[in-house]
Amino acid sequence: MEEESDTRKINNSFLREHNYATEADIISTVEFNSSGELLATGDKGGRVVVFQREQESKSQPQRRGEYNVYSTFQSHEPEFDYLKSLEIEEKINKIKWLPQQNAAYFLLSTNDKTVKLWKISERDKRPEGYNLKDDDGRIRDPSTITSLRVPVLQPMDLMVEATARRVFSNAHMYHINSISVNSDYQTYISTDDLRVNLWNLEITDRSFNIVDIKPANMEELTEVITSAEFHPQQCHTFAYSSSKGSIRLCDMREAALCDKHCKYFEEPEDPSTRSFFSEIISSISDVKFSHNGRYLMTRDYLTVKVWDLQMENKPLETYQVHDYLRGKLCSLYENDCIFDKFECVWNGSDSVIMTGSYNNFFRMFDRNTKRDVTLEASRENSKPRAILKPRKVCVGGKRRKDEISVDSLDFSKKILHTTWHPHENIIAVAATNNLYIFQDKVN
Repeated sequence: MEEESDTRKINNSFLREHNYATEADIISTVEFNSSGELLATGDKGGRVVVFQREQESKSQPQRRGEYNVYSTFQSHEPEFDYLKSLEIEEKINKIKWLPQQNAAYFLLSTNDKTVKLWKISERDKRPEGYNLKDDDGRIRDPSTITSLRVPVLQPMDLMVEATARRVFSNAHMYHINSISVNSDYQTYISTDDLRVNLWNLEITDRSFNIVDIKPANMEELTEVITSAEFHPQQCHTFAYSSSKGSIRLCDMREAALCDKHCKYFEEPEDPSTRSFFSEIISSISDVKFSHNGRYLMTRDYLTVKVWDLQMENKPLETYQVHDYLRGKLCSLYENDCIFDKFECVWNGSDSVIMTGSYNNFFRMFDRNTKRDVTLEASRENSKPRAILKPRKVCVGGKRRKDEISVDSLDFSKKILHTTWHPHENIIAVAATNNLYIFQDKVN
């Protein structure tokens, strides 16, 4: 974030608009790959759409930032669990990219129960000149073959194929809320409400249960796991967050079952602010390690907190995302918005953090200058290459011309899912069924 962050110029380089708004089209996850050249989105209809960044051309250098559809495929289908008489939604809960090893790309996608490993590859040649069949595929009569031909590869139009290489299933009793790839690139974890499972990417028929918080008597259950992530450098360390507002750091070298944490991060509650909603709003919806591995960022309903891994008793930084909603918790409880799960992301240098809010607003906080800005992702003010203007929410009193009243916020328009390019100031923001991609204004 630049010094003049209040008038921050963010160029909307691309806006993909769809004029349908069925439930299936609502975007449920967004994720850049490690180079930032590809961006994947998953939706409630079980589809994955992969966007690829335009290559720079001398004639149109300004098009470099644009992302266009590269591949679309159906990742998950609706299923039915006959033993429990439960429908299993096809909605994609999370997508995680694997680092690129060859010309193909690999990603993990998960719904509530099943994780799949997808390979996305290009084909621009096809074999021709078979001896035993015609070019249209019909089998030839061997008695009519008088000479042998050597098959050759002929150029064809580029085709992008997505194939499911692995299916990791039957390991979760409860709904999967997160997946995280290990820095060894051989294993990953999948997390549901009560358990964390460790998988090898090559082995689909078994996983190792490394965290299990299920009590013997389910009536004694006091908290659930809400998110988990591997440390970016230490392959034996991972963190998981809970609905009680705590984060546990675990070391897999200590024991096969990490039921004892090595670090426990929790901020003591202020008794003066305790209310009926305190426990609900303290539930952590997302946990993310910084790229350098020194900090943890957590998002609860009203705040984003940054924790130093060396300091467990209180967060290093706390940022108010939408404190003006504190007086509206009762109505947010009644319309179920208080249970919304917002994600948070770091920029490539860990100096700025971003998270979503209501009314299609999203927030950015500069950790160095302590400045923050509210921006809006909406069709009305997001024509391609338009500059975003900072927004302000007014609570009571006299409202200025450019401010919006807290009473007129639209709680059905919410930004739950955001992602930041790993190296550049390019962000992707999912607002219901629209994907917005913004980049720094290039002078």
